[in-house]
Amino acid sequence: MDIKKLKEILSTSVYFLAVIVITFLIIKYVGQRTEVIGRSMEPTLADEDNLIVDKITYLFRDPKRTEIVVFPYRDREGVYYIKRVIGLPGETVYIDENGYVYIDGKVLKEDYIKELANDAGIASVPVVLGEDEYFVMGDNRNNSTDSRSQDVGVVHRDEFIGRAFMRIWPITDMEILKHE
Repeated sequence: MDIKKLKEILSTSVYFLAVIVITFLIIKYVGQRTEVIGRSMEPTLADEDNLIVDKITYLFRDPKRTEIVVFPYRDREGVYYIKRVIGLPGETVYIDENGYVYIDGKVLKEDYIKELANDAGIASVPVVLGEDEYFVMGDNRNNSTDSRSQDVGVVHRDEFIGRAFMRIWPITDMEILKHE
C-alpha cells in the first residue's frame, strides 16, 4: 500500500471519528430527541409526539413556571417524565377540592390544561418547596402521575435533563414550544 492511500484512509478515519465525537457531545450536552408516551400532557403534547430537549438553557438559568421539563423516572432507567413546572423554589403550592392550583395563596391562571384535577394528592395541604425544589404537573390533570403523587413528589433542580424545546414529529405540527 502506498503512502498516499494510507494518508487518505487515515484522513477519512479521523473525519468519521470527529463526526462521531461531535454527535456524542451534542446529544450529551446540547439536545436530544425524546418521545411522549401517554396522554398526561394533552392537549399541549400528544402520545407519540417527538420532541427536542434543550439541555443547555438550565446550565445558565433556572427553570421558569409553565416550562415543560424532562426528568428521569426514578425507578426505571432510560424512562423520563415530561411535565410542566407549576411551583418554584420557596413557593407554597396548594390544590383545592375543585382542582384549582394556588401559588402562595393566589390562583394560578392556566389556559393550557385539559381539565382541573379531581385529586389534589399531596397538595391537598400546602406544600412548601425548598430552595431547589419544583412542583410539576401534567396538563391532563386527571391522567397524569406528577408531583401530587408520593411516587414523584417534588423534583429537585439537578434532576432536570432539560426543557422540551421543539416538537419535531408529527411534521405538520413542528413548532417551538412557547412558554409564558
